[in-house]
Amino acid sequence: MDKSKVPVDQRAALSLLLDDHRALKKLFKQFQDAKDDSQKASIAAETCHQLTVHAQIEEEIFYPSLRGVSDKLDDMLDEANVEHAVAKELIAKIESGDKEMLEAHYTVLSEYVGHHVEEEENELFQAVIKAKVDLTEVAQQMEGRKAELIGQPA
Repeated sequence: MDKSKVPVDQRAALSLLLDDHRALKKLFKQFQDAKDDSQKASIAAETCHQLTVHAQIEEEIFYPSLRGVSDKLDDMLDEANVEHAVAKELIAKIESGDKEMLEAHYTVLSEYVGHHVEEEENELFQAVIKAKVDLTEVAQQMEGRKAELIGQPA
């Protein structure tokens, strides 16, 4: 999704989420390219942390700001919440430290998140743009919460 084509009152919020998506895609690629188990474990831990923060921001701030805009958006948000729940189960399995299953769990997580990101960017974000939802304040809340969750000053 081209950020420059996102309306100004939605750009900051959607850009934050799009940047997270790009960072996760890079981590998924790094994991595939990693040569040893300790590298893979480190990348998996970072991925799980970033995904957890990202999901929390969406669930606490972004999704609730869209609730009630339209039935179509509500249906997409319901589906996204279910997808988050499944991703959290995979994250828990990765974080459990089962080295034997790390590769399998991480691969499934990367495929699952890839599907979720594609739907979010191509369907949910497009519907938000079409509905002309003003996300200016939402973006500020998301940025503050993200900084809080990763332990950096806002």
